[in-house]
Amino acid sequence: MGNPSWGGNIGVFADIALVPNDIYDSAWLYFTPQLEIYNVGETGDWDEDDKNIQRYSNIYVGIPLYIKYFLRNNGYKGDLYFMLGPKIEFLASEKTKEGNAVNEAIAGGFDPNAFGLGQKINSIGYGASLKIGAKVTDAVDVFIRYDRGFSKVYPDYTQHATFNQFLALGVSYYIGETN
Repeated sequence: MGNPSWGGNIGVFADIALVPNDIYDSAWLYFTPQLEIYNVGETGDWDEDDKNIQRYSNIYVGIPLYIKYFLRNNGYKGDLYFMLGPKIEFLASEKTKEGNAVNEAIAGGFDPNAFGLGQKINSIGYGASLKIGAKVTDAVDVFIRYDRGFSKVYPDYTQHATFNQFLALGVSYYIGETN
């Protein structure tokens, strides 16, 4: 439909060791479920006249289920890790600002559906998430993350399929202990 927009994300997670700590006291493989709230959306202009820009802003509750793998060095868990896993998302809030775009399209003799206007959004989606991170301290990680949806955001819009996807830079803060 249009151009991406900026959003935010907040959530909680747990690291559950899948490999017991060994003689080096360093589990290196984890199951890491998350519960998060995030915003994704886009902007567009159906007739590309740079007037009456349409804005779509959706808030989701997401549940990514990661496998987290720490690189190891001589048996010790390193500071770099990779995470990969499936994700399911539930639409919590939808804000659509199309202004007069539907009426303008009809008045111009166009079918608004051909431009993706007035579409019903899917309330449940699924996809995959990949994260690469590094421990800064025992309590703080930094990461880069890419999520790609595999379900259509607008299932009835057949001209161009739209999928949720985002790229994020972030910080994780550990409240409890991690091994």
